[in-house]
This record gives sequence, structure tokens and C-alpha cells, in this order.
Amino acid sequence: METQLPKAPQKRQVTAIIILLLSWEAGGATIKYSVPEEKDSGSFVANLAKDLGLDLGELAMRGARILSKGTKQHLQLEQKSGNLLLEEKMDREELCGDTERCILHFQVLLKNPVQFIQGELQLQDVNDHAPEFLEKEIFLKISESSHPGTAFPLKIAQDLDVGSNTVQNYTISSNSHFHLFTRNRSDGRKYPELVLDKELDREEEPELRLTLTALDGGSPPRAGTSQVIIVVLDINDNAPEFDQLLYEVQVLENSPVGSLVITVSARDLDAGTHGELSYSFFQSSNQVIQVFEINAITGEIRLKRMLDFEEIQSYRMEIEASDGGGLSGTCTVVIEVMDVNDNVPELTMSLLISDIPENALDTVVAIFGISDPDSGDNGKMMCSIQDHLPFLLKPTVENFYTLVTEGVLDRETRSEYNITITVTDLGSPRLKTQHNITVLVSDVNDNAPAFTQTSYTLFVRENNSPALHIGSVSATDRDAGANAQVTYSLLPPQDPQLPLASLVSINADNGQLFALRALDYE
Repeated sequence: METQLPKAPQKRQVTAIIILLLSWEAGGATIKYSVPEEKDSGSFVANLAKDLGLDLGELAMRGARILSKGTKQHLQLEQKSGNLLLEEKMDREELCGDTERCILHFQVLLKNPVQFIQGELQLQDVNDHAPEFLEKEIFLKISESSHPGTAFPLKIAQDLDVGSNTVQNYTISSNSHFHLFTRNRSDGRKYPELVLDKELDREEEPELRLTLTALDGGSPPRAGTSQVIIVVLDINDNAPEFDQLLYEVQVLENSPVGSLVITVSARDLDAGTHGELSYSFFQSSNQVIQVFEINAITGEIRLKRMLDFEEIQSYRMEIEASDGGGLSGTCTVVIEVMDVNDNVPELTMSLLISDIPENALDTVVAIFGISDPDSGDNGKMMCSIQDHLPFLLKPTVENFYTLVTEGVLDRETRSEYNITITVTDLGSPRLKTQHNITVLVSDVNDNAPAFTQTSYTLFVRENNSPALHIGSVSATDRDAGANAQVTYSLLPPQDPQLPLASLVSINADNGQLFALRALDYE
């Protein structure tokens, strides 16, 4: 919108003030894109201008920008073509871990008028990791009294890929005593089970060595191997049994390293070495082993590094109790990580207009987003500015806010505002962040010049010399810059018979008055 100001006489300048008006449009459909991981920086994703139904001129005129949550930018917009490109090469495993659907959320901001468009970028898994066993040798003790059909679970292989690219099948090298069966766990992972086909004889063959192979579902598939060393034992007819098959516990994420998480306990009715138990992790992921440790004698599970709720919310692990005779029993431990308010809210500024005309109404000064990775009340936020300022905070969508002027500003009263935006979460204790911005009020020609006196009386002796300085007048203007420049001129007299212009002149710049010729009192 353009506001025309009245023309000022002579040197007074005419100023056109252009006010940025932003209109909001919330909601609407989400644009969704999908790309494979590990694509090079600058790779083409889509033509955003085409998908939004805009030509390149409109896209540039509306000041299109790509916004991502937090400070990490995954996409860039090429203005000259309207193409959406990858900012950098992305590793799905680094960004999303073992989550099968890796979705990166972003927004398209059109500034003029303001419009938010929600977007999703799905990062497709590439089979860039082979299955890997945490241990290159798996020791298995099996009693010679074991009957055909008895199953012995083996430790699983890890594969950082997801979906069909993760472990799909296990095989065992050819032998006369065992075959392998691949089973599905409740969490979707597959684990190998060694099934006895023919009774063992310790006296005939006290040890067997087999090769266990894990295969993923890639094309071609990738593989990892581990040696299974089977030690044949004399009879031990009681396996350890845990007091509980499932242990569940909650742990605060700020618990110190070394904290006791839980103690598991098993018993064995056998005597001597066949009744002596030792505890260990069984079929547990690398994540579990990095964070927790178990005392082999007491069954105490303790922290070996700090937890982070924002990284992982729960852990599931299997614990094995083995007796001295080679038999074992297992239980499951589920550890739920409890959130602690350990993240300060973050503020990301998307748009800042630091110079506002004083006659602007409901003008957008800033657009910003806030975020807090904590959960529950710890992640809920309030946003505020100081009281008694002519500005107003308006919430929009997805924790975005606009700061707008509330009423008309007056530069002559106040030419600068220092605004502190405070974001506070609702956790205990409450954490906050502050962001300071300075808004300058630019001048509009809204004040007329004012003389220092309402009237001036000047005395001149007759028969004066021409060009005699006979006095001066003075006026000031409260505006700034060119709007404050004052020029002087003589208005025509009310009596047309009085030839004032032939008697007196005035300096347009300083208001000094001069007699043009000798005056005659008579």
C-alpha cells in the first residue's frame, strides 16, 4: 500500500512510505517428497515453484524461504529455477537411528503475503550397512543329554539399515547335529535358533565349530558371520530360572553414571558348579551395551553413561543367567527413561524488519519460531514481551509467532524500542531463553513548522540605506531529516494596495529580513 503525503512548499520533500503488509494463511495440505539417503549435496528433490502452482517471478516476488525445525538446514531453494535441492549429503542412520520411517519436517515460508506450507521429506534407506555380530565367536555349552528337537537361541547380528535392508535370515554351515531356524521377535527383529537334530556325545566329539551367517534383504544381500563354538558338557539337569520373566523400571534421565537401575535375580536347584550363576546381556543391541553394565555375580544393572530422553525414551534388553554346567535361563528388562527439564527453549528468527514508519498500523515487525525438545510440560512454552510497549505478539501455526505494531507510533515521542522476547517452558524448574531486537521508528512528515513567536514587531528608521538588515524570524519543525528543513517566504499582504514585496525581502534559509529601499515614514 502506498500513502501519498501533501506537497510541501519550495524545498520540502515529498516522501512515499511503502508499508509491508503480511497476510497469514494457516493449514492446507502438506507437500511430501522422498529421496534416498547418501545423495550428494545439491541433488535435485523437486521443483517447488511447479508444485506450489507459482511461476518463478511469483516465487521470487513472494520471497520464498525454506524453514527447518531447530538450526539444522536440510534443504535449499534455488530461486532462479524454483528447484528444491539437498543442502548436504544425509545419513538416514545418523538422523533417524533404527526408526523405519525417517521423516524430516520443514516449512515453506512465503513472505509477501505471509503463507506457511507444511512439508515432509522422507529419507529412504539404502543398503549401505552389512549385518555384523558384536562377537566374532559365540560360545555355546550344550549337555550331551539334550534331546533332539531342543532349541538353543543364538545372539543376533546388528544391521543399522531398516526395513528389507536389515537382517532377514540366518544360515549355519553344514553339519550332522544341528539345523538353524530363523524366528521373529516381538519387536520385529529376527533371531537365529539352533535346533538339535542328533544327540551329542561328549566322549566322541567334545567340541563343534560352526559358521553362523546373517543375511540382509538387499539386492544383492550383504552378510556378516560369527563362529559358533559348541562345548559338549556332562549332564546338568536344572537350568537357572529368574524370579520374574519381565522386569520393568523407570529411571530419570539425569541419573548419575554408576546409578543402580535394577537388580535381576535367578536361582538354580543344582549344587556345586552347576548351581553357580553368572549374569550377562543376551541378544541386546549395541545401544544397550553402551549405556548399561551388569554385575556378573550380583545381577545389578547400573548406568555406564548418562541417559538422554530426547535421544532414546526406552530400552529393552534380555538378561541371561548361566550356571557352571552350561545351562541358562533368560528374562526381559524394560527400562523407561523419564524426562527431566534439561533443555532450554530455542528461538529461531525468520524475518525481522528493524525500521518501521511511525504512521504504520498493524505492521509485522518480526516472524520467529520457538522449540523445546523436552516432553510434556517440560516442552510446553510461553512467549512474551515487556508490558507497556506498542507491540503485540500473535501466535500462528506450529509454534510460530508474529510481532506486530499495536496502534500508531510517534517518532517525536520515542524513536527507538528495545524489545526482549522471552520464551519460558512450563517444566520444573522453568527454563527460559531471551532474544533482544531493536526497532527504529522512521520519520513521517506529520508536524508543521512553528514560529518561536506568534508575531514580530520591527523598528526601522526612515531614509535607511537599501539592503539594510532589519530583523529576523525563526521557526522549528519536530520532524527529522528533510521533513525538518524549514524555508521562509513572505505571504501576500491582506491589503493589496500595500506593496510589501517591493519594500522587504526575506532570506528563505535563515529568516533574516532586509529593506529593499529607503523607507519614508511620511
